[in-house]
Amino acid sequence: MASGEGKRDVRDGRGEDGGTPGGEDVGLQRFAVALRRTLGEVNRVAHGFAADQRLHPTDVQALSFVLDHDGPVTPGLLRTHLGLTSGAVTACLDRLEKAGHVRRTRESADRRVVHVEYADGARTAARDHFRPLAEATEKARARFDADELRTVLRFLEALNEELAELRVPRR
Repeated sequence: MASGEGKRDVRDGRGEDGGTPGGEDVGLQRFAVALRRTLGEVNRVAHGFAADQRLHPTDVQALSFVLDHDGPVTPGLLRTHLGLTSGAVTACLDRLEKAGHVRRTRESADRRVVHVEYADGARTAARDHFRPLAEATEKARARFDADELRTVLRFLEALNEELAELRVPRR
């Protein structure tokens, strides 16, 4: 065996390439390709929703953030998350409000504070459009046992934490 060939990291039992001792390559390159492909497929579905609703793809990102964020969403928080200017966020919210997806409300204690909320009934259009994505996700989940799913979920949550630390350049 040539020097360094088949060398394993004794800390985690993986080879230098990130593969498992059994030889299956699970290195960074394979993760990167799989994640890019997943992101591309999800974006394809999201762009279809944007087109169907006559929205910009960034509007769909804003909707997702409003839907998934714990606690109230303000235009400033949305601006930071999306890396947009205040004017671009205002235009985005104007489109979303006009299309009936969100509503802006003022906090009663301080009328200057605006909260962005999903509009009543707006989830129906999204639910109908994204149903095939949910069904594909459920089919994929069915291929794994509970322990494997916990590991996958733990990985995705850790990756999301790491990605959240990256700063999006403002447009």
